[in-house]
Amino acid sequence: MSANRVLAFLELLQARPGLTGTQLAERLEVDVRSVRRYVRRLEDLGIPVQAERGRYGGYRLMPGYRLPPLMLTGDEAAAVVLGLLAGRRAGLTVGEGAAESALAKIQRVLPDALRDRVGAVEDMVGLTSRSATASRPSGTTLLTLADAARRRRRVRLTYRSYRGQDSERAVDPYGLVFHSGRWYVTGHDHRRGEVRTFRLDRIGEVTATEEEFPAPGEFDAVAHVMESLAGVPYRYEIDVVLATTMEEARRRIPPTVAALAPVDGGVRMTGRAERLDGMAQVLAGLGMPFTVVGPPELSDEVRALARRLRDWAGEPRDAGGH
Repeated sequence: MSANRVLAFLELLQARPGLTGTQLAERLEVDVRSVRRYVRRLEDLGIPVQAERGRYGGYRLMPGYRLPPLMLTGDEAAAVVLGLLAGRRAGLTVGEGAAESALAKIQRVLPDALRDRVGAVEDMVGLTSRSATASRPSGTTLLTLADAARRRRRVRLTYRSYRGQDSERAVDPYGLVFHSGRWYVTGHDHRRGEVRTFRLDRIGEVTATEEEFPAPGEFDAVAHVMESLAGVPYRYEIDVVLATTMEEARRRIPPTVAALAPVDGGVRMTGRAERLDGMAQVLAGLGMPFTVVGPPELSDEVRALARRLRDWAGEPRDAGGH
């Protein structure tokens, strides 16, 4: 049964109460049996429909019934609630408390029976991923940038860098990307004269202008953000040669971890890291030979990891302690 048909039927009941089944069927271009199914569907949703018999009888909503502003089927309500719960956990939502208030509003306008079932989903479903700890951007910031990107309108914004420096910028937003619990916008930064990536939670004020910018062509916002994140400054510059093919290296190493380039005898992997022990574990987990070009401290960490693995893989004692 089409949800659009049911909604169209409901709109007719509100606009023209008292229409007969035949009249409703003609307006909806269906048969009378379909009209009866629509009535039952509305009743299942908790919306009372009266059927008056007789020559002048017809269908109407129960007198005094106030139609809620939101009607969802069970599947639709579950999809909305699960989406909000997952988005809140992943950091996909915006604004502090927005997901909680949205859930509360949805539950207030659902029919009683469906409200209880939706509440059970919220109470009983557990999520295994860790809750995102990143700061959530304001909904106004996200909506303004999304609208400006779609309409190709330049924006003016204030931004605080990771060093805590404040600046004002004019940006042509090409696209928005959500990655690892954070929102990013990428586009042409007129202050720097190049395409840049900005974190939404570091944006202060943002205003869309009426200045239109040309389409960026076949611009891949996701790829650009991934490349930008791989170039974020860290404590150490990593340079390693992997004994593998480019295809295999790309399959195992995401662009946010390092940049890859073919060299004689393998693939050169360059990137940045704040901690070398974690990079040593990444290299060990690749399952392929490699040569550390730099920094020397990374070689030390790899050797230290190898010693720990040998110790952990030592012969276990039997149950008797012999």
